[in-house]
Amino acid sequence: MAEADPESVGKDPEYLSTLERGLRVLVAFDEAHPEMTLSEVAARTDLSPAVVRRCLKTLVELGYIGQYERKFLLRPSVLTIGSAFLASMQIEQVVLPPLQGLRDQTGDSASLAVLSGAEILYVAHVSTDRRFRVAANVGTRFPFHATSLGKALAAHLRPAEQTALLDGAPFQRFTERTITERAAMEERLALIAARGYDSALDELDYGIVSVAVPLFGRDGRVIAAINCSTSTTRISQDELVRTRLPLLRAAAGEIEAALKRWPALEVSLRP
Repeated sequence: MAEADPESVGKDPEYLSTLERGLRVLVAFDEAHPEMTLSEVAARTDLSPAVVRRCLKTLVELGYIGQYERKFLLRPSVLTIGSAFLASMQIEQVVLPPLQGLRDQTGDSASLAVLSGAEILYVAHVSTDRRFRVAANVGTRFPFHATSLGKALAAHLRPAEQTALLDGAPFQRFTERTITERAAMEERLALIAARGYDSALDELDYGIVSVAVPLFGRDGRVIAAINCSTSTTRISQDELVRTRLPLLRAAAGEIEAALKRWPALEVSLRP
């Protein structure tokens, strides 16, 4: 009798662990790891070299990964995966117009993000012509605890979901203002839940100030968050909150209303 795959124990019998491993290999490549050797991929994915070798060979054959000498790297074909989501879920029609309105009214960058594990994932982003030390684009990830978007989302999770998020959060320090203690984060999230927004100043990097509000689905559960962010040389944190918060709440209401007409998008954004 064949021995059960330990990674599949307790999972749906139709769960394909081979597919999971292939995706783990694919998403291991990022801005900090644009090219890796087989052993580096294995270390980053916590998979055996033999498994990684088979995954890489398959992904190379499919055209998603390329190889030169001993290095592997992503190929342009991977863009079809992300672009299919953006096109099929009507992101440009539903989300971008309110974000562009925020950018045009304020001169700030405006973004929509969802939770992905202990990180936020940018689903839509409208930038200005100003340069930031920390760049954000569609697909960018940041730890939730250092961003206004992440904390606005975390504060409105159900208690069990919030506990699980905090249990798995590394609370990495980026600046002297980054919250790195669980008790301090719980206190901050309680404040955010009470007032309905979060504002971050120099928490992810110095010189960045932002304010974010949550978006809710038809059942009242949080599904995403939107924010305005800019440089501290342009505006103080208090002034940002005072002037941007009403605009953000209006944009959030506009997106929530639009999501009622696009239920598939709402479902896809849910944590």
